Amino acid sequence: MKPLLVAALVIAGCRSSDGATKARADRPAAQPAAETRTPQAAQSRAQTDSTRIDDLLERADRGRIQGDSTAPACLGEISDFQCPFCKRWHDETYPALMRDYVAKGIVRMAYVHLPLQMHQHAFQAAEASMCAAVQDRFWPMHDKLFDTQTRWAAMTNVAPLFDSLAVASGARGPEFRECMRSMLMRRVINGDRTRAASASVISTPVFFVGAERINGAEPIQVFRDAIERARAKAARPPSR
Repeated sequence: MKPLLVAALVIAGCRSSDGATKARADRPAAQPAAETRTPQAAQSRAQTDSTRIDDLLERADRGRIQGDSTAPACLGEISDFQCPFCKRWHDETYPALMRDYVAKGIVRMAYVHLPLQMHQHAFQAAEASMCAAVQDRFWPMHDKLFDTQTRWAAMTNVAPLFDSLAVASGARGPEFRECMRSMLMRRVINGDRTRAASASVISTPVFFVGAERINGAEPIQVFRDAIERARAKAARPPSR
């Protein structure tokens, strides 16, 4: 099981999409059901629950990566769905990045959550995006959350809207709602926060293009230059 793969890779420079980044011990053991009658049955039930949880976390984690796995450059976005500067970057820079680099197999992109305390709905938005990611609908949900940010940021109860956005993104409603009730994705988001802190990231948005850090909602040319440096570095033969 490899939960929180994305966060570790982004902050380390997006070198690979393989390899474990978080031990099973970091996840609490699943509890046996009360109706089980034997230790063997309890152990079997716990193992089944553990496997199911591992599968959900890994599917969600991988769902927030887009682009060709062989792309020569990797870009990690550390962001907050309620952050106005993150929305500005999404509106002004992200479309060109997608068109010119991700869609052409030049850049592989990953998203890392850093919901800030000052944004009352940011954590719930992050949970909603990851519950959509379980169904491989993270990126459509990502777009809808940013597109409607000014609408839901001022709301008191955002759950119904997030539910409708998930369904509009192509997620199956019952499974999405079950995921939200389980609060399982909080483990991924809290893990992202820990890794962001370990990289001294305390505000949003922050980006890593390879190992190069970019702070703030910079225009596309800043990313073009960084991507070309990452491509040139990837093309160089390894030093002996």
